[in-house]
Amino acid sequence: MADAIPSMEPAPPPLLSLAEVEALARRAHSGQTDKAGRPYAEHLAAVAAGVRERGGSDEQIAAAWLHDAVEDGALSREWLAGAALGETTKAMIVAVTRRADEPVEEYTARILATPGALLVKESDLAHNADPERLAALDAPTRERLTAKYARVRELLGLPQR
Repeated sequence: MADAIPSMEPAPPPLLSLAEVEALARRAHSGQTDKAGRPYAEHLAAVAAGVRERGGSDEQIAAAWLHDAVEDGALSREWLAGAALGETTKAMIVAVTRRADEPVEEYTARILATPGALLVKESDLAHNADPERLAALDAPTRERLTAKYARVRELLGLPQR
């Protein structure tokens, strides 16, 4: 029996753990605040917790932590492409990253076409539309965002809140 020839390719680096993804997301969004002036990491933590509570996988929880990182410019698409994340996680992050001037119908179709992404977006919408969060906003902003979130929920086939 012939001896096995060892692979000449280096082993890929291990994937980031959820704790490492959380720390990375917190660093990437450090100093950022949401529309109500709260630390942005609170939103990321709430979305990740929502995914976990809805039975999401570790890949979905990782995507939840990083769901706004590329869209907000905290991390680049190039960084994401080379990141020590599973391809499923990367695909979900790309799916929920809204592109400039992208029609909402295209955005939601991409989410629906990407396995696992709908749960991440559902959790994101749930936190964004939380009445306590919305109450901190001025009335015109609150009304605009409420209508926006309702439209996205409708296109995704999610029940209205």
